[in-house]
Amino acid sequence: MDRRSEIASRLDEIKSQLKPGVTLIVVTKTFPASDVQFLYDLGHREFGENRDVEGSAKSKELPADAVWHFQGGIQSNKLKSIVEWSDFIHSLDDVSHAKKISELARAQNKKQRCFIQVNLDQELSAGSERSGIKPESLEEFVEVVGDEAGLEIVGVMGVGPLNQDPAPAFANLQNASHRLQNLIPEARFISGGMSGDFKVAMEFGATHVRLGSSILGTR
Repeated sequence: MDRRSEIASRLDEIKSQLKPGVTLIVVTKTFPASDVQFLYDLGHREFGENRDVEGSAKSKELPADAVWHFQGGIQSNKLKSIVEWSDFIHSLDDVSHAKKISELARAQNKKQRCFIQVNLDQELSAGSERSGIKPESLEEFVEVVGDEAGLEIVGVMGVGPLNQDPAPAFANLQNASHRLQNLIPEARFISGGMSGDFKVAMEFGATHVRLGSSILGTR
């Protein structure tokens, strides 16, 4: 089976498992632009990248109607570029980043759509490697960044825990979504679920799932 046929088969298989209305983001990090082009030719439009250098390069090679999601850790010195090419940022969890994104977006005459990343780890230690704000800090965070003119908060994002039942974590993410909507009613999106746990995430209201290996293979 050639590469295009392999991708097409896997894409169809995953789409058959999605709940109605769920947006599939194919995570194309480390894969060549040719794979993204195959996906585009198959009718797919939503792509995810974790690194600015890859997202910036690939976005220039695809037609303008491709939708790009940045979902990696944010570095301040990369923000100008990220705001230039991304349609959505999934990993907002820092007030200073929010203010800078807003400023850069306004300079580019756009509103940057952002998900607030919530840390879903049950045990948050001082040295935790997981990004995201603490769930109990959501309202405080939104009060500070919610009025930034260059930002559009569209929902919450979370990464399920490793080697644990993801259901409690995604239940917490769904709860965070409800609380966010009390503050910003139109912020209804939930970005949750990857190749190993997206079915569970959908049970808890995920509107966007981020899948890479189940469609493009192992890296």
